[in-house]
Amino acid sequence: MTMMDIKVPDIGDFDAVSVIELLVQPGDRVAVDQSLITVETDKASMEIPSSHAGIVKEVRVKIGDQIAQGSVVLVLDVQEAVAGATEAAAPVAPAAQAAPAAAVAAAPAPAAAPVPGAQQYSGAADLDCDVVVLGGGPGGYSAAFRAADLGLKVVLVERYATLGGVCLNVGCIPSKALLHVAAVMDEVKHLSAVGVDFGAPQVNIDTLRGHKEKVIGKLTGGLAQMAKMRKVTVLRGYGQFVGSHHLSVEATQGEGTQRSGATQVVQFKNAIIAAGSQAVRLPFMPEDPRVVDSTGALELKEVPKRMLILGGGIIGLEMGTVYSTLGARLDVVEMMDGLMQGADRDLVKIWQKMNAPRFDNIMLKTKTVGAEATPEGIKVTFAAAEEGGTAPEPQTYDLVLQAVGRTPNGKKLAAEAAGVSVTDRGFIPVDIQMRTSAPHIFAIGDIVGQPMLAHKAVHEAHVAAEVIAGELQGNKELAAAAFNARVIPSVAYTDPEVAWVGLTEDQAKAQGIKVKKGLFPWAASGRAIANGRDEGVTKLLFDDSPEAHGHGRILGGGMVGTHAGDMIGEIALAIEMGADAVDIGKTIHPHPTLGESIGMAAEVAHGSCTDVPPVRK
Repeated sequence: MTMMDIKVPDIGDFDAVSVIELLVQPGDRVAVDQSLITVETDKASMEIPSSHAGIVKEVRVKIGDQIAQGSVVLVLDVQEAVAGATEAAAPVAPAAQAAPAAAVAAAPAPAAAPVPGAQQYSGAADLDCDVVVLGGGPGGYSAAFRAADLGLKVVLVERYATLGGVCLNVGCIPSKALLHVAAVMDEVKHLSAVGVDFGAPQVNIDTLRGHKEKVIGKLTGGLAQMAKMRKVTVLRGYGQFVGSHHLSVEATQGEGTQRSGATQVVQFKNAIIAAGSQAVRLPFMPEDPRVVDSTGALELKEVPKRMLILGGGIIGLEMGTVYSTLGARLDVVEMMDGLMQGADRDLVKIWQKMNAPRFDNIMLKTKTVGAEATPEGIKVTFAAAEEGGTAPEPQTYDLVLQAVGRTPNGKKLAAEAAGVSVTDRGFIPVDIQMRTSAPHIFAIGDIVGQPMLAHKAVHEAHVAAEVIAGELQGNKELAAAAFNARVIPSVAYTDPEVAWVGLTEDQAKAQGIKVKKGLFPWAASGRAIANGRDEGVTKLLFDDSPEAHGHGRILGGGMVGTHAGDMIGEIALAIEMGADAVDIGKTIHPHPTLGESIGMAAEVAHGSCTDVPPVRK
């Protein structure tokens, strides 16, 4: 009998996640890569797999616990036949030595055992192509367009009437269109303090909704034209694999995804799965128009008086910003001990101070356990997320936004028919070339794991398309493409914006990594003061381990303030290039700009900044 602690593997750019489901219990026999628990982040839920096979002797976590990399999940009696099994997390890209937290750059979902016996389709095909791409979101259309640019014959399958996926149609783009309007409205309010008063805004919800739809139409229409210019064949419908080299597409019609019953079969040499994810819906929430996910919230049918946000992550807080500016009073409930998990607490503290007037209640360490539709509204019941904690009394709301994460669509594609492994949760494991367990089929985006971000999906898309083109055309350089990004930035497009990339200060402390911090307050920024928005800060973290001889390479950075999301790319580039404090500080930034705060933060770390008080000696 050999007892082994099964621990949480590298979970990417998250220093703490919450346990929301236990999938095994003492006495259960588990296999390598079998899912043990489900955890929740601010963007999605994911499963933690077992690195070894054996019998569960003790489960060390419970629902509501906060865990991190290295936390013990359970004790396993490892059987002799598998005692020598190796750690079997999903393949990841090489992490940069200078950026220990960068494993998020290629942290696909937990691996599943390969599925043997792919089916062989014997019927006729309506279309044939070099590569079929399943899903027309940012990852999918980028994969299709890159493959076409490399000379391949491409078929792109999308169930909606327009390309763009969740991001362009019901996600990133429409939410930013509304957030921009909200930011301008809030800015106008601030101007009254300097002698410019426009009076109370008059909001026409129908016109505002039309503006959002116009933005969407402009972008999706452009994608349709680019597909046509590249000779990419677009099939509208639901795709499912019917064999190792065949995809059946059931056509859809109308404005939504109504099935027409007509089907076509596509024969392909290679496939790229970019089928994305969907919002998590809590099973006890009633079917009621006053209970919405992010898609429903973006329809902007009306402005509620009282709104509850389930989940304190980025998506919920962004939508809360819009509705608050339009007149709603907000409550937010979050199982963990703080909002916007993933970002450093000092950055979130500044954001929360600025946004306190929006909220009536911020209920931390609290979970939602029940809801009832009543004529007055949605009556919601709460409970403490930790044993011994207290819970608020039930409250009634005009609108409840479910923003508790997203789940991948891997189980909806009949991927096993093509020999593609899919985890119980619906993730598809891939290697650093985005290749699945079926060598000719690739997967990208939300469906391969955290972080579920469009900009990650686009870069993965290019890799998959280039590998396929390289292998079909005998181009060794293209065939060697790999997704090996060191870091992936995250942005909350709230007001003020919060952005971060690479190692956070909280992660550095938890991992025992010695860092040198350069913190530049925007209260010393001429541009921020002139803008009347000097609440922000810019923070850079540099390797300060003994072997780095002082101010080493940059490991991470974050900022809170207006336009933080527009500037975080410079910090990501600095990490990718292995820059140090001198490199960044001596790069001349234009003055007066918010961007120069990055150079000044590097100077603070270096000890050469003349725009802040001298350090006491």
